[in-house]
Amino acid sequence: MSDQAILRITREIKQIQQGPDLSLAVSYEDSDVRNVRAIILGPPETPYQFGFFEFAIKFGKDYPAKPPTVRALTTNKGRCRFNPNIYASGKVCLSILGTWQGRSGEEWSSAQGLESILISIQSLLSNNPYENEPGYEKSRGAEDNECKLSYVAKICHENIRLAVLEPLESSLGILPHGDTGVITKRASEDDNHDYEEKKEDQDHTLNENDKIVVNKFTDLRKRRFLWYFDSYIQTIDAAESDISQKGKFQRMPFEGPENTMDGHFNYPGLKRRLVLLREKIICETHNWLSEGLGVKGQGLSIASNLKSQYEQIVGNLKRQKNFAVDFDLIDTNPFLWAFTYFGRPMSHLDGGIFRFKIYISPHFPDEQPRVFVETPIFHIRLSREGVLCYFPRRTDELRYHVEAIVAALEEESPPYDPRTTVHPEAAKLFWGSPEDRKKYNRALRQSVEKSAEEIST
Repeated sequence: MSDQAILRITREIKQIQQGPDLSLAVSYEDSDVRNVRAIILGPPETPYQFGFFEFAIKFGKDYPAKPPTVRALTTNKGRCRFNPNIYASGKVCLSILGTWQGRSGEEWSSAQGLESILISIQSLLSNNPYENEPGYEKSRGAEDNECKLSYVAKICHENIRLAVLEPLESSLGILPHGDTGVITKRASEDDNHDYEEKKEDQDHTLNENDKIVVNKFTDLRKRRFLWYFDSYIQTIDAAESDISQKGKFQRMPFEGPENTMDGHFNYPGLKRRLVLLREKIICETHNWLSEGLGVKGQGLSIASNLKSQYEQIVGNLKRQKNFAVDFDLIDTNPFLWAFTYFGRPMSHLDGGIFRFKIYISPHFPDEQPRVFVETPIFHIRLSREGVLCYFPRRTDELRYHVEAIVAALEEESPPYDPRTTVHPEAAKLFWGSPEDRKKYNRALRQSVEKSAEEIST
């Protein structure tokens, strides 16, 4: 591969990493930029909603004259076909990739690149994936409509099980026991044996490069999981009323041997696993404090660096006479910042006093901070469990995180984007009818007034 092609691939990767699209994430091995891994976030309001779909992209020597090869990794080790065009084997059928015969003008051209490939794959993750089947146009009937509904139902279930739960459970070293939804640590000999078998299976499926790059997505999965937890629960609650428990998945006409999505429904088990996984991630977040103190005691640079960043931020706020924000280190621990925000006059938060805790990992910036509100606020950017959703312009300096936290709170007219609104009830009111928006504003105002009352008492 020419140096020019390497530079182009590097540039395309950086454009996605630094771009505004919240649905795409890419990474690569430092030793070989031609081996790329990508996460595509399942689009909102589809059966793939907020699932983390992973793909391996290999750029050949003839790039960009020819497209790279793409392989889906979210396949339950080759046992689950998530879409008519995404096979259990990992094959992705798209004309842009040359893996499907498309219409004239849909084939690959050197003007296209990594982002256009990922967006094309994302378009397959639609609210009606059954229609992606090539024979769909020839078979529209009552039976076909029933198949569409059945197909969406089982994708919804497997999206949570395979594209959300299992990768995170694996990264945290916890194992689901069958269909019971019970999750335990690897404590007993039997658990250790089961874990080693699972690890061997994973090693057999992914090569060494896969495992290293997958780890780089672990933090993204955890942070987004905390943001979208309410959405996952809401999906389960809606599905439970329509799906008979332990019912078997219906096999679609286009699903063949070793290329199916087989299984059965178990939403109560999925809900238990979601709740336990959330507890595990929050426990891990709290453990950062003791780990951080250990790092501080060893005199490692991350502790002094965080303290220095804290002092610079506080100093800048004083020089700017910014009285809307106040910081403190809890127990002088640079890995836990207490953050108080005072609502600006004439804003929708006017008079409010809101307290947050910013938990910082000893592995920052590879692991990003997690922000929890201690003062309840009815706000589209705050989950019901108090997790703040925000997006810093840069992730490697905490001053950008502080700016993004304040911006997320103060934004009064954000564009519609379900990926950034993590309180389903608040979002429904915010983007509903004019009367709904009034209800949202009243609920927000009530929480603002209550915050000031709680501080004064």
